[in-house]
Amino acid sequence: MAASGSGGNRADNGYGSQQPRRRKGPGALATAYLVIYNVVMTAGWLVIAVGLVRAYLAKGIVPSSVVLTAFQVMSRVFLTWAVTHSVKEVQTEDSVLLFVMAWTITEIIRYSFYTFSLLNHLPYLIKWARYTLFIVLYPMGVSGELLTIYAALPFVRQSGLYSISLPNKYNFSFDYYTFLILVMISYIPIFPQLYFHMLHQRRKVLSHTEEHKKSE
Repeated sequence: MAASGSGGNRADNGYGSQQPRRRKGPGALATAYLVIYNVVMTAGWLVIAVGLVRAYLAKGIVPSSVVLTAFQVMSRVFLTWAVTHSVKEVQTEDSVLLFVMAWTITEIIRYSFYTFSLLNHLPYLIKWARYTLFIVLYPMGVSGELLTIYAALPFVRQSGLYSISLPNKYNFSFDYYTFLILVMISYIPIFPQLYFHMLHQRRKVLSHTEEHKKSE
């Protein structure tokens, strides 16, 4: 009996040794930061979105960039609450740090741009950063977001997180695992639109600035 007991312990130890080591990463600190970030940024983005809608309606232009802006806001809220906060296991992934850094730098530049614009004293360096650094920051952020969702998939499938199975009284089913895959696929048509829209804006704004400088 003692031998079998010790053998059982060895088996348990052997199994335990095969468990993946918990990686050190951003962890709960990143989640706390993202929660605060979303509360502040969502409020700011709503103000900006309202301003954009009013501006586009006043000019009679189809508000395509408003749609893209809305997608950005929703994707960030979704990544924070429905993925990083809900699936604790992904909080140690380096991909979380990747998109946190991209988001943070982007918003520092964006709100600096808006602040100085309101003050009618916009330095060229901030304008240049606003319409140039996205070339690296946007792919960096999207890569972090997609890698984080991908890392969450096995845990979502195993736990059945947010999924609804039949039969039930509502006669409705929902597979959150499949939904996350569809979210990842949605980046394929939407991200290029956002990226090329910003490239177009960059050419338009910076070329106009250069022409204005030459005329002076």
